[in-house]
Amino acid sequence: MANLSNFTNLKHTIAMKKVLWIIGLLLPIFSYAADVVSWSFKLIDDKTDHPSLEMKADIASGFHMFSIDNPPGGSNPLVFYFDTKGCKTVGEPVANKPYHKEFDDIFEVDQHFYEGSVTFTQKLIPTDKDYTVEVEIQGQACDDAGCHQVFASHTFKGTSPVAAVEKEKEEEKAEEPKESLHEEAEQLTEMTDSVQSSEAWMTPAANLSGITAHHNWWENVEAEMMVFSHDPHQQTRSLWYIFIAGFVGGLIALVTPCVWPMIPMTVSFFLKQNKTRKKSIATAGVYGLSIIVIYVALGIIVTVLFGASALNELATSAGFNIAFFILLVIFAISFMGGFELTLPSSWTNKMDSKVDSTSGYVSIFFMAFTLALVSFSCTGPIIGTLLVEAAATSNFVSPAVGMGGFALALALPFSIFAMFPTMLKAVPKSGGWMNTVKVVLGFLELALALKFLSVADLAYGWRVLDREVFVALWIVIFALLGFYLLGKLTFPHDDKLEKVGLFRFCLALISLSFAVYMLPGLWGAPLKSISAFTPPLSTQDFNLFDGEVTAQVDDYDEGLEIGKQLGKPILLDFSGFGCVNCRKMEAAVWTNPDVKKMLDEDFVLVTLMVDDKTPLPEPVKVAEKDGTIRTLRTYGDKWSFLQRSKFGSNSQPFYVVVNDEGKPLTSSYGYKEDVPGYIEFLTGGLNNFKK
Repeated sequence: MANLSNFTNLKHTIAMKKVLWIIGLLLPIFSYAADVVSWSFKLIDDKTDHPSLEMKADIASGFHMFSIDNPPGGSNPLVFYFDTKGCKTVGEPVANKPYHKEFDDIFEVDQHFYEGSVTFTQKLIPTDKDYTVEVEIQGQACDDAGCHQVFASHTFKGTSPVAAVEKEKEEEKAEEPKESLHEEAEQLTEMTDSVQSSEAWMTPAANLSGITAHHNWWENVEAEMMVFSHDPHQQTRSLWYIFIAGFVGGLIALVTPCVWPMIPMTVSFFLKQNKTRKKSIATAGVYGLSIIVIYVALGIIVTVLFGASALNELATSAGFNIAFFILLVIFAISFMGGFELTLPSSWTNKMDSKVDSTSGYVSIFFMAFTLALVSFSCTGPIIGTLLVEAAATSNFVSPAVGMGGFALALALPFSIFAMFPTMLKAVPKSGGWMNTVKVVLGFLELALALKFLSVADLAYGWRVLDREVFVALWIVIFALLGFYLLGKLTFPHDDKLEKVGLFRFCLALISLSFAVYMLPGLWGAPLKSISAFTPPLSTQDFNLFDGEVTAQVDDYDEGLEIGKQLGKPILLDFSGFGCVNCRKMEAAVWTNPDVKKMLDEDFVLVTLMVDDKTPLPEPVKVAEKDGTIRTLRTYGDKWSFLQRSKFGSNSQPFYVVVNDEGKPLTSSYGYKEDVPGYIEFLTGGLNNFKK
């Protein structure tokens, strides 16, 4: 099996300890589910006027947990949320030992973290005889291989020093004769009401306390929506889109330096090792099937560990988008020749040893696994981006479908060339053109990275990457890409370009033309072809375009009130700053003159951003359908809960027409760039409202 050593012939290796640590930090969806931080809780100095909460974290060996004041730009800091009744918190939680401080040359900040065990103490001041404190802890812990989310919750119950006196007074009062049966009945009623109010928060209606004064507006209407017709093919289209996106990603991965040289080498190995052509074809088929199994299993594992709902929340998370922006920039720099990213050689060596120690189809499977590891530096960003796109659909099988498309494109050449080995002679040899492919991918990753940064910028309202800034950066990136393809710009590993071939010239022409096409976008042109990536037009300071559709209000209850006053139906638009398909619908469908006229004149348009990070005035506790108690802290949490609890959906875009009582007037409408279909959807809701 000496030929297999080529699978591990990697040119350069950087400090993989940091690389794997970053990947684990930035892509927590790949992290295993084991608890690495265990918590214990204790109420100290109870029945005194100065009680304290003691929260001890035992951190697993080899891991470190980041501190409360970990600097911005670093890893996720530790956060404590306290919900108090009958007492007040004093100051912030205080650790019993100082944190470790170490400069991180990747993030270029000082990371603050704890190792071993650490105890946090939170002081309290009782304001009533009985008090309770519900604490929720969130953070992050990492080791050399990856990172894990830290989560814990606990409820403390205590008694103030006046409790005994109060109890004694109550007992003395209980021994006194009642003045009348009427008084006794009133006290019994008060006790009953007290018990009911203490348990009422578990009921759906009481869950809405603090969210809205009109509970019926938030009642579930899934059964009522079933009355209306719906499109049974919408989910199928979504899965086909993910599959095709995965297949295209696999084709791109094929022509990278990590995969392309493996094709003739692997096929030649199969042909030499097997005496008959039939056996060679069977071996190559098993090899291709193994590739598909490996990548589909990855998609299944991701979904099983986190579920479709959690994946969607992850895809719309501002923190995750910032992390993915950093990761793509790192990959882009690597592709442009800054450094080489590889997995530890021990991993590929272990796979090689498995190939040598096994036989038959098991050995072929480990060969496919070796390919997956060796090609990581080229396929990693493609797979990561694909999983994010699949997660945004909120479909349970999307990650597996996307990985299936990716793996199919990756596996086909090995089987096809084994069936028709003479075709190998026509395959272009590895050479300098492959480095050009990597550099081009680097440019594309830089452009894509800005999209993820834009999501976080919009979610937190920083207004750093407004639409004109985003478009300007894309113009520069694609103009530079055009100059690179023409040989006017070179990178460290590029060969000297003697002449520009026709294909390369055409690519340069396309890139430069695309840059020119985007120029009007600086003055507000819709740029429909890239509307899925750019920030919305509302973020542009200088805008000459007057065809934009904007929501009249961004609050559900307020929208229903306006609808009642104006006598109009309400179009609910569940959207998100990180929702690619939402931007496509706004640019391709809403800007149609007929659609725009209907939205402006016949409806009250209410846009609800499910990833809005603006804090609520006060956190609100609600119960999900499965009984899980959850705390809503931001307006995005609130609108996401509304969509799940009322309409039973968690994907965006999600459109539904309701009346001023929150009752649906039509079925929902998802992502479909179909102007006539959207007009039909709006017309149906409008007609039902008039009835």
